[in-house]
Amino acid sequence: MAAEDAGSSSDIAGKLGVEPGMVVQELGYDSDVDDEVRAAVEERSGEELLDEDAQEVIDVVLLWFREGDGDLVDTLVDARTPLADNGVVWVLTPKTGRDGHLEPSEIAEAAPTAGLSQTSNASVGDDWAGARLVAPKAGKGQKR
Repeated sequence: MAAEDAGSSSDIAGKLGVEPGMVVQELGYDSDVDDEVRAAVEERSGEELLDEDAQEVIDVVLLWFREGDGDLVDTLVDARTPLADNGVVWVLTPKTGRDGHLEPSEIAEAAPTAGLSQTSNASVGDDWAGARLVAPKAGKGQKR
């Protein structure tokens, strides 16, 4: 039913923190990505997903990353570069037991090296798990 599909789509995008008007960049696209997740994000933001060549300031990065895709720290540093001050990087990896699965500890170790903090995890679609990464806020005693 169309109404149910729309509801579940916006749930996925909502889970990722995507709001109307947000600029969303997609990195690591390949034939195995979840098209429902992509469609839900585009529908919620009202914009097409931008690729790695985008020059805009980015609100949300969807980073599809699999074991064997290269150095996660380097990829996260590149993903962080165009990110808005309150922007978010979602590292999306195949769920446990699927080809290309990345251990959560690998993301947890790579994030601080790339200047990011992991804030939460989410199941994204049937085959993907997401880790939400943000730039740490400058607080008391911290210098930017």
